[in-house]
Amino acid sequence: MSVNRRKFVTLAAATLAAPAALAATRPIKAIAFDGFPIIDPRPVFAKAEELFPDKGRALSKAWRARLFEYTWLRTLGQHYVDFWQVTEQSLIFAAKASGIELAADQRDALMQTWLALKAWPDVLPALKELKAAGIRMAFLANLTETMLDAVMKNSALEGFFEPHLSTDRVKAFKPDPRAYQMGPDAFRLAKEEIAFAAFAGWDAAGAKWFGYPTFWVNRSNTPVEELDAMPDGVGSGMADLVKFVLG
Repeated sequence: MSVNRRKFVTLAAATLAAPAALAATRPIKAIAFDGFPIIDPRPVFAKAEELFPDKGRALSKAWRARLFEYTWLRTLGQHYVDFWQVTEQSLIFAAKASGIELAADQRDALMQTWLALKAWPDVLPALKELKAAGIRMAFLANLTETMLDAVMKNSALEGFFEPHLSTDRVKAFKPDPRAYQMGPDAFRLAKEEIAFAAFAGWDAAGAKWFGYPTFWVNRSNTPVEELDAMPDGVGSGMADLVKFVLG
């Protein structure tokens, strides 16, 4: 089904997320995944509410916002540190900004939750179908290799993915083009042959700017970003991505 701006915005506003795709100029041979179409991050924020009843939601909101602001600032300022360190630093700031006294054991408990995350329930069936169709797959994510390895182990996903394309390789977080360039370099394919599966709207825009056929796994049903970059497809889960890639 063709995507145009009016239809996409209408679908988002109506909380619908049917898959949509533009005809690809080349067949898709590989998928580069952001971390969160695969990884369910909700336990991290549930842990925040558990530790700080009635304040955890505000802490989580501030933490998420500052986390990605820090990745962008560090990339622009050429002061890269890995995503684990950015995550901890943004947590400390968010706690202070929220008026929360964050003890060392509470900070550590929240950080360790990242290493206990698992895949969304719809991931394994989709990966099996894609692998059976000969589609190559790898993470292309801000997360560290340790964080990505943890979810693979926790969810028994070993064997589906090629080596992780963590931004640690290029010392630049998405949406820097250096990060997205890891896909063609690793797969040894033209970027037009690699679908990028995004979780966040800004990442979908960044991947589209780079030139990937881009599918937005819009699990939160959020509206399209006003960045003049429409994804080629949108859906609410992994089954929609499979339809986009395999037709």
